[in-house]
Amino acid sequence: MNVIKKSFDLGDGRIVEIETGKLAKQADGSVVVKMGDTMLLATVVSTVGAKPGTDFLPLSVDYQEKYAATGRIPGGFLRREARLSDYEVLISRLVDRALRPMFPSDYHSDTQVMISLISADKDIMPDCLAGLAASAALSVSDIPFNGPISEVRVAKIDGKLVINPLASQLERATLEFMVAGSANDIGMVEGECDEIQEDEMVEALKFAHDAIKVQCAIQVELTEATGKTVKREYSHEDHDADLKAKVYADTYDKVYAVAKAGGNKDVRKEGFTAIINEFFEAMPEDTADLTKAMAKHYYHDVQYDAIRNLLLDEGIRLDGRKTTEIRPIWSEVGYLPAAHGSAVFTRGETQSLTSVTLGSKDDEQMIDGAFFNGYNKFLLHYNFPGFSTGEVRPNRGAGRREIGHGALAQRSLKKVLPQGEANPYTIRVVSDILESNGSSSMATVCAGTLALMDAGIKIKSPVSGIAMGLITDEKTGKYAILSDILGDEDHLGDMDFKVTGTEHGIVACQMDLKINGLSYEVLTKALLQAKDGRLHILNEMKKTISTPNEDYKPHAPRIVSLTIDKEFIGAIIGPGGKIIQEMQRETGASISIEEVDGKGIVEVFADNKAAIDAAVTRIRNIVAKPEIGEVYQGKVKSIMPFGAFVEVMPGKDGLLHISEISWERLETMDGVLKEGDKIEVKLLDIDKQGKMKLSRKVLLPRPEKPAAPQA
Repeated sequence: MNVIKKSFDLGDGRIVEIETGKLAKQADGSVVVKMGDTMLLATVVSTVGAKPGTDFLPLSVDYQEKYAATGRIPGGFLRREARLSDYEVLISRLVDRALRPMFPSDYHSDTQVMISLISADKDIMPDCLAGLAASAALSVSDIPFNGPISEVRVAKIDGKLVINPLASQLERATLEFMVAGSANDIGMVEGECDEIQEDEMVEALKFAHDAIKVQCAIQVELTEATGKTVKREYSHEDHDADLKAKVYADTYDKVYAVAKAGGNKDVRKEGFTAIINEFFEAMPEDTADLTKAMAKHYYHDVQYDAIRNLLLDEGIRLDGRKTTEIRPIWSEVGYLPAAHGSAVFTRGETQSLTSVTLGSKDDEQMIDGAFFNGYNKFLLHYNFPGFSTGEVRPNRGAGRREIGHGALAQRSLKKVLPQGEANPYTIRVVSDILESNGSSSMATVCAGTLALMDAGIKIKSPVSGIAMGLITDEKTGKYAILSDILGDEDHLGDMDFKVTGTEHGIVACQMDLKINGLSYEVLTKALLQAKDGRLHILNEMKKTISTPNEDYKPHAPRIVSLTIDKEFIGAIIGPGGKIIQEMQRETGASISIEEVDGKGIVEVFADNKAAIDAAVTRIRNIVAKPEIGEVYQGKVKSIMPFGAFVEVMPGKDGLLHISEISWERLETMDGVLKEGDKIEVKLLDIDKQGKMKLSRKVLLPRPEKPAAPQA
């Protein structure tokens, strides 16, 4: 074995090691990245040659956590790793977005990157090492790759920026971003924060990029040490310079004119399609299919150049808007009468119908992952059916795109939800995209905010989101920052930058950069332009609803959360669950109880107020502590020769001595009281053993003393 190792310091004494030459040597490239006890195995394989007709990079990136890495056995019937979890999909997407722009544009071989968590330290997050591992595997292969890149997590903890913080530190983070890039540029950003300002975000990105530069340099050393500085030769595209020139000559001006004319998405599509169809009709009938395919490819280049030049030279967008202009917005809440909260949000040709459902603790999502396992009480699901873009597409469940877009919206709304006892509900938000031409994830954020307020959830502040674009010309230095981009502007642009926030600051962002050389000056300008845009959108939303409704919908379930002393948990549950089952059966409410930080947290859930009140009263009676001097409606539990034991609270009996029953002297208990009688008693005293002394006679009128006989 020719094992080669390289290592670097994160800047605080923590060492990251990259090893190659020991494992998975039949892959085109493989490395093991190690930090503490956390180890990731990354492999990459790329076929020699490309499938005929392929005009894109068929890249797949899969991140998977092995349960053995954390000493756990998977749940489920099969007891083995199954399809990727949403968490694993999100990490796969992060790595994919960082790697994909770094491959040559004409490289079309099937390429697969696999990253496996093979050993885990519970306090060292593996996701911030996944991008480094994937890039290092490519760096030690002969696969053409314009890297290296790396990926880090930057967080602000206790006011200080930290690279790849420990999992235990993240609870205190006010800012948390995953940042990927090369030694020269930042290429991808995704994360969340606590209503920060734009300059604080830029500062964090610069800090992250400094760490990325170090990690890229160590990969260059690794490439040189393995002798993989020369990459494989390939030829995946056929070109015809004369055909390209003819396509440009015959179609460019026509495309420019259609783009300049404005109109909606369908009108433009018809115009662009008519141009290429006219070109094909003028071609000889015996034209080869390959030639037509090349012509179609060149026509895409014509559209790319014409639309970008129109914007840079004349400042005209496809739909005629100014670069800072937001499309018309309308919204409505309460559209779905049976939902617990709902909203319709429409911006231009993008529309989201979003619902909110309130559930109990029993509705929490159980997460059974190798690294993360526990429960989640806020769910956001995003659906993108084919009809939203006028397409025929089978519904096969949520794909990676749906999971990623939903996660961004969930991250944004999570920041403004009430915490702790202020929010006893499990909340599910579902965004169904009904139309799409522009950012539907940002429409989901806006519709989700409106629906939560319609449901009566007391969010901290409303959140809005906007998608920004960028068009640049490296030769002239011209650039245009676009607010509220269209789908075509996203496809033909150099940047897709989504920012969400309240009126107080940014709460989440996602950026994908397709070019090199974005300066921090341009990035700052884009952030400030995004702020103006999202505040405009927020003001439009507030015209529909500006604050959460005072109460939940009449048909919404009710939850009351009670905190009790730990000692009463057993009393509420009862032997074999007898007490809690009886309460649920008799009141119709659902009751859950758990111990948290030495306290009992009881949640009572019902769909009507009467059931809630009945269950809460019974629980409070169980956990209440009798107070000396208080009067109670008691129930006689047993009769003794010397008095009666009376239950003043569930499970709490006191002695009503025969001398305390009446002002009259009683010689016997016969016929005085019987079991089951309900009587009012007053608590006179509680002795050191906790025994209660009760009295009934002190609540009765004291008989007058007979008058003394006259002398």
